[in-house]
Amino acid sequence: MHSEWNKRRRNPWIWPLLAVFIIALATAGCGSAKDQGEPFKVGVVPAQNKGDMQHAMDRLEKVLSHKLHRPVEIQVYSDYQGVVEAMKYKKMDMAFFGPLTFVQAAEKMDLKAVVTQLIHGSPYYHSYIIVPKDSPIRSIDDLAKNSTQLHFAFGDINSTSGSLIPGIALTKKGVFKNPNDHRFKKITYTGSHDITALAIQHHKYDAGAIDSAIYEQLVKDGKVDGKKIRVIWKSEKLFQYPWAVRSDVDEATVKKLQEAFLSVKDPAILEVFGASGFTKAANRDYESIRKAAKAAGRLEMK
Repeated sequence: MHSEWNKRRRNPWIWPLLAVFIIALATAGCGSAKDQGEPFKVGVVPAQNKGDMQHAMDRLEKVLSHKLHRPVEIQVYSDYQGVVEAMKYKKMDMAFFGPLTFVQAAEKMDLKAVVTQLIHGSPYYHSYIIVPKDSPIRSIDDLAKNSTQLHFAFGDINSTSGSLIPGIALTKKGVFKNPNDHRFKKITYTGSHDITALAIQHHKYDAGAIDSAIYEQLVKDGKVDGKKIRVIWKSEKLFQYPWAVRSDVDEATVKKLQEAFLSVKDPAILEVFGASGFTKAANRDYESIRKAAKAAGRLEMK
C-alpha cells in the first residue's frame, strides 16, 4: 500500500486528471436540453382547434428535440398571418404553412419547403364545399343559382382549401370576386376548418369550404357527424401543407428535421393533420398554388 501511495506522490498530475474524469462521468447524459443550445422555434397555422393542435405539438416537440439534440418550441398561432409575421421577423426557424400562405410568404422572404404530410399514403388533398345533409343544394351550380339566398362560410382568408381554391371556383360561376364583392346573401370567414364543419352541421351557414383531409379526420374522430353533412363539390388535387424553414437553417439541421418527421408514428400527432405519415417536400411542389394565387390577385410579387 505504501508503494502505491509513493507512486501517486511521484505523479502529482494524476489527481487533476482523475478529477476531470470523475466530473465528466457525473455530468455525461445528465445535461438538460436547455444546455444544448438555443431553442429551435416552430410556428404552426391553426388547422384545427387550438387546444387540440397544441396537445399534438407538445408531443411533436419531444420528437424533434430528440433528433436535433436541442430544445424545440412549437407555438400554435391563432391565424395564418401570425405565422408569416413571425417568420418575417425571424422569431421562428420553421413554420407549418397552408400552401397559399407559403407561396405568399416565399415571395417576401427566402423559405424552403422540407416536409409535408401524407394522407392515405399520398401528399395530396382537396378543397370541399359542404352543406347540411338536408339542404336542397346538390351541386356548385345549385349553389351559384341560389347564391343571393345563401350564407356561405370560408375558413381563414389565407387558407388554400378554405378560401383560395373554392373562391376561384365560385368566381368562375360568377358569384364571388372578393369579400366585398359577391352575390351571396352573406359570407363569413370562420378562421378554422373544424369551426366551419360544426357550423354547417348545425345549420349556422348554408354552405362552406373545408380541407378534405381535416374534414374526414373530424368525422373519423366523431367530432363532426358525417351523416348530417354532404359534400357537393370537390377540387382538383392539391399538394399538402408544407413545413418550411428559413434559408439560413443549415442543411445538417434540415436533414435531421426530415428524418424526425419521417419517423413520426404517434397517432396523436398524425391525426390532428388527418395524416398517415410525412414525406419530403420542395418549393416546386407548390408551383400550381403559386400560379392560382397570382391569377386570383392574391400574390404580392417581389
